[in-house]
Amino acid sequence: MFMGIRSLGLIGMLFIYPLTPGNTPLTIDLHGQPVASIKRSDYMANIPGLPIVDEPKVDKLMDRLEKQTNYPSVNASLDAGGRVMPERIGYRLDRHKFAEQVYRYLIEGGTMHAELPQIAIYPRVDSELITMIKEKQIGYYTTYFNNRNKNRTRNIVLAAQAINNHVVFPGETFSFNGVVGRRSTEKGYMRAPIIVKGEVSEGIGGGICQISSTLFNAADRAGLQIVQRYSHSRNVPYVPPGRDATVSWYGPDFVFKNRYSQPVLIRATVYGGQVSIGIFSSEAIDHEPRQVPSASKKLPEEIRTEQSVDGGIAK
Repeated sequence: MFMGIRSLGLIGMLFIYPLTPGNTPLTIDLHGQPVASIKRSDYMANIPGLPIVDEPKVDKLMDRLEKQTNYPSVNASLDAGGRVMPERIGYRLDRHKFAEQVYRYLIEGGTMHAELPQIAIYPRVDSELITMIKEKQIGYYTTYFNNRNKNRTRNIVLAAQAINNHVVFPGETFSFNGVVGRRSTEKGYMRAPIIVKGEVSEGIGGGICQISSTLFNAADRAGLQIVQRYSHSRNVPYVPPGRDATVSWYGPDFVFKNRYSQPVLIRATVYGGQVSIGIFSSEAIDHEPRQVPSASKKLPEEIRTEQSVDGGIAK
């Protein structure tokens, strides 16, 4: 065993080693291809007469390799034509096993090559599951908008893409803010009219409330449990009165729960000036649909920035 030295107060430094191995580089391979090369002298603390491993440097090496070699799993999904796009297994660095390899090299020397140890990350949704839960439509809703407003259209498309192909498992909740994330210019969202505390102004992500409202009506029709929904104090033009779901990153969220024994799949599409959201599941689902009034097919009037309303938050 190697004697630890944390009791000496040298925080972050590990292992006194009794030998003096050479400085032959250690090449780290991944699938037979080199991804890094390290020298023993670069990872030893510069303390005369007390040769120890510099643990923070090893941690930084692992951080760098994680950025270089980790990649996430990808769920199976459906393309625009309804064809199944296969899942992809992800991988991440096994830091524990890698640290063992590095310390063995630094302390004992001799090794010239080491295979980077990785842990497989399996997706939650595979091709078999998504094939099963795309069969039966249990909820559906369509709303309309003026696609000549390019900024608002862009925001609607981005939000629809964010929720498309999302699977909610039995007993799980779906949070619109949690899935869509913060609306920012870095993600491509643009300025468009929003309603904040009774005043209409320009804000990043204007238009996304049409997606959350369309989803609310589709989920409600499917008989899913509505956990959290906030309505504007003023009627919005794209859904019937009282059938909207306002969302804001620092404010209201729309949340529903899958109370069924089967997973449900969200399919969201934007075509022209139309938003369509379907809720799907397997043929085995025993769902209880609700009656929900449809949105008017008449093109809704645009909200103008000079308008004043009674309150609420909208996008």
